[in-house]
Amino acid sequence: MRRREWLAGACALPLAGCAGSDSEVTGTLLGASAERGHLLRDPRAAQAPSATRRVRVVIAGGGIAGLAAARALRLRGIDDFVILELEDTAGGNSRAGSIGGIACPLGAHYLPVPGDAARDVQDFLEETGVRQRVAGRWVYDERHLCHSPQERLFFRGHWQEGLLPVQGVGASTLAQYVRFARLVDGVRKQAAFSIPAPSVAPAAHLALDSITMAAFLSREGLDDPHLRWYLDYSCRDDYGAGTGAVSAWAGLHYFASRHGFQPPGADNGERESVLTWPQGNAWLTQRLAAPLGERVKAARVVSRIEEGRSGVEVDGWNALTQQTERWQAEHCIVAMPVFIAARVVRNAPAALAQRASQLHYAPWIVANMHVREPLRDRPGAPPSWDNVVYAAKGLGYVDARHQSLDPRPAATVLSWYCAPGEASRAQVLSRGWRDWLGDAQAELAPAHPDLMSKLTRVEVARYGHAMAIPVPGTLASLQATARGQSATKRLSFAHADWAGYSIFEEAFTAGHRAGLRVA
Repeated sequence: MRRREWLAGACALPLAGCAGSDSEVTGTLLGASAERGHLLRDPRAAQAPSATRRVRVVIAGGGIAGLAAARALRLRGIDDFVILELEDTAGGNSRAGSIGGIACPLGAHYLPVPGDAARDVQDFLEETGVRQRVAGRWVYDERHLCHSPQERLFFRGHWQEGLLPVQGVGASTLAQYVRFARLVDGVRKQAAFSIPAPSVAPAAHLALDSITMAAFLSREGLDDPHLRWYLDYSCRDDYGAGTGAVSAWAGLHYFASRHGFQPPGADNGERESVLTWPQGNAWLTQRLAAPLGERVKAARVVSRIEEGRSGVEVDGWNALTQQTERWQAEHCIVAMPVFIAARVVRNAPAALAQRASQLHYAPWIVANMHVREPLRDRPGAPPSWDNVVYAAKGLGYVDARHQSLDPRPAATVLSWYCAPGEASRAQVLSRGWRDWLGDAQAELAPAHPDLMSKLTRVEVARYGHAMAIPVPGTLASLQATARGQSATKRLSFAHADWAGYSIFEEAFTAGHRAGLRVA
């Protein structure tokens, strides 16, 4: 999700008020190209094509789903395809940046070790060497597993290990932690949760899908403020919206689809392992894109997809040449967000328009902050990969150098994440990088008062429609518009939007299956 020249406009901000500092910080705005996306409304995008090319398959969209579809085609020996990608590089919400020679994520920054239901993802990790068979069992390369310490929470003036508030909480809080853990175990036994989620949801899941997570917690008498904060944080972290917006199915799926919820003192041998890299999930997308070469056509704004009797026509505005190109293909894999696909697919299946009308999208902000030396630390748990401040508006930061094997203190990049809420989309696109830096500074100042005095550069990535929010009714609407019903003879649809929530495993599996479907 990286750099766009149209957003670049680096400016300098004197560090006024930083005691004894005469340095200055520079900054810029990056992220998804709203300007290119809005070309769909521009008459230029509908002009007659300057050239027509033929190819067997067009993949419209180069995010996780589009790249996975390309991999599936290649595994089948199909090489006559192109990917038309809006941005300058493929990767969708899993692209990378670099500040001062330090790689950093512009979006998604980790992948939980996939379970057995995500077999296609496991195969890909095997292909990259991340997953290997050793002495008869599968193991993951420790260089790619998140190093310890993994996460900590700034709570009551101290850093504590883990993100669940435990330092000094009362017996009633601990009791509710245990109750919630039992509740998660209960719903797991009632109806299995998995990633990817099954295309036909069990009745128990549909019941949970009918109410918000907040309403569900109230119904269960779970009102402890520390538990409620943690669960709200978890939903904002995974879905870009809190417990008052996402369904109870989504809120429970966060835990039940993996290793449950572990209350303090629980020791059942289960701990979720996480794969991560300095550049985040771009490490994965870069390996998906590397074999494709010139088949990835960047800076293309797909403006029309139309299925005919003998093939599919795809028109794309080339932002570099300022001309429309036409591609004629036997098949098109539409690996675009559903709200965009509904605009560009002519005579679209009813399921596409229906799905688009029901989706809500969360905007996101990722502020990568380069600091010239380590920050001073408050007492408690040591610096970790994921560092969160209790009750903050944002979601904390990850340290790009955490995976480094060099123990010497050095400059690093702190990637601060914020999901400001669906109602903030206009603000996301109108605010400057200084404004977002101000929010990050305000959030982190209690834990790191020296942040501004050591900051050298800030690059803020903005996403107006970063991910689908699994609001109540999401599963029911998917049930009514089953994923397979949206496909036609020559069109396949592949995107995490068709799962109702946005994670790597769902997007990858959707793309892989679409690639297998091409005749």
